[in-house]
Amino acid sequence: MNIFKISFFLIFFSLSIDANSQSVYFPPFGDWQQKSPAELKVDGEKIQSAIDFAIREESDADKNMKIAHYQSAFGREPFGFPVGPMKDRGEAAGLIVYKGYIIGKWGDPNRVDLTFSVAKSILSTTVGLAVDQGLIKSEKDLVYPYIGPIIPYDTQRAMMNKSDHLMEEDVFDLFGTPHNQKITWEHLLRQTSDWEGTLWGKPDWADRPQGYSEDWLTRERHEPGTVYKYNDTRVNVLALAALNVWRKPLPQVLREQVMDKIGASPTWRWTGYENSYIVLDGHIVQSVSGGSHWGGGMFINAYDQARFGYLTLRNGNWDGQQVISEEWIKKSRTPTPVQTNYGFMNYFLNTDKKEIPAAPESAFFHLGAGTNMVYVDEENDLVIVARWIKNDQKAELVRLVLESLPRR
Repeated sequence: MNIFKISFFLIFFSLSIDANSQSVYFPPFGDWQQKSPAELKVDGEKIQSAIDFAIREESDADKNMKIAHYQSAFGREPFGFPVGPMKDRGEAAGLIVYKGYIIGKWGDPNRVDLTFSVAKSILSTTVGLAVDQGLIKSEKDLVYPYIGPIIPYDTQRAMMNKSDHLMEEDVFDLFGTPHNQKITWEHLLRQTSDWEGTLWGKPDWADRPQGYSEDWLTRERHEPGTVYKYNDTRVNVLALAALNVWRKPLPQVLREQVMDKIGASPTWRWTGYENSYIVLDGHIVQSVSGGSHWGGGMFINAYDQARFGYLTLRNGNWDGQQVISEEWIKKSRTPTPVQTNYGFMNYFLNTDKKEIPAAPESAFFHLGAGTNMVYVDEENDLVIVARWIKNDQKAELVRLVLESLPRR
């Protein structure tokens, strides 16, 4: 091959790479391009039917979130009262993003509402970033060597006469028991830690209590990693542990490391509880919650939810920048041995197509009560944000959208 042919080949190859890199659309800050379904060979009538379905199947829970809380099982739990801010929700809302472009929307996607346990996916992302940057060597490490004494902040403590509290510690240890010292970061990420204790006034046994009440305090302790239990107290343990590793507020970490990079709006807020403040490096810092079980958590609009979902669809890459490592996304999508439809929190997996039969097994979704769902489907280049849909109808919504797409 002579020099002219080689040069032509290199130029052609370079142009091909540029064309491929430009073929994936990433929405800039403040804008997200919309296309009609027809432009992308999608059946517009079927998309509209899916949208109509999502509106029709809106959750029938009260829009006053405090009333909805006390009418739910959460409000009837021991210590079930909210300790974080709550906000009345809006109407059913959502977005359908296909090949990067919005091809359908309903409700008010700009409205900022609680997203409940979708915040767990946000939380696990901050842990992944700590692993990516070497603050945590491995998610398989024990947690307790990373965590120093926790110093709670309480205005009443400032005026406390310590001589009246000689037998009380001024600090607390998240992992002080022999059982808790066996817990790894991965156990917490997969909700298999069986952490024991009380945090922010919420005992571990009081969240979704099982069995007879007389056995709650003396329940069997399971070896970490052997039993899955969805438990928000333990999620908040992970949030506090991550705060101590980052040594700065997790919302600040999220904004700097993720949300600003993916062009999210400035309207999202991530909060904890009225009593979840600690003193860290001389600063008063709030430890956030990984959901809205007791109020607080992530307040966010549908567009920003979609941006986060789109980031995970693209394996942590945003317009050429690796925001979250591809390896962390891969781990997050790996089934938990004792709960195969669950990866790292809050990646729900479609293992054996049990969750969403019409969807590929590789699909996953970030899920929170409400129901709030961010469906991510790499095979179909699809993200669906559905807010305030009945939980038992979310799979049908996905099926309807998938039926609208062109046959491959």
